[in-house]
Amino acid sequence: QVQLVESGGGLVQSGGSLRLSCAASGNIFNINAMGWYRQAPGKQRELVADILSDGTTNYADSVKGRFTISRDNARNTVWMQMNSLKPEDTAVYYCNADVREIGLGFHVPYWGQGTQVTVSS
Repeated sequence: QVQLVESGGGLVQSGGSLRLSCAASGNIFNINAMGWYRQAPGKQRELVADILSDGTTNYADSVKGRFTISRDNARNTVWMQMNSLKPEDTAVYYCNADVREIGLGFHVPYWGQGTQVTVSS
């Protein structure tokens, strides 16, 4: 089994910053992509940013230039620095990781429990 533990959400004023962290642990052989998704009330879950094990990154257009994703492969940890936050960034943020467990030959997506980010205007 694999667990993803998130931290770093909270309440911040518009223009402020937050840093989210997500650490994966358990029966891990390797991890392909790690990323962050978000879901606002009444909306579908959407990709915010992800990063491959080689460091290749991908961002939603709405966060380009404001958010930065990074990871430490040895620690199975991903971070997302969020700057210049806007009220429309308010959502529950979920960590996601494509994990290959020891003894398996394929990757399986795992999700964190979610962390609330609220940006006040």
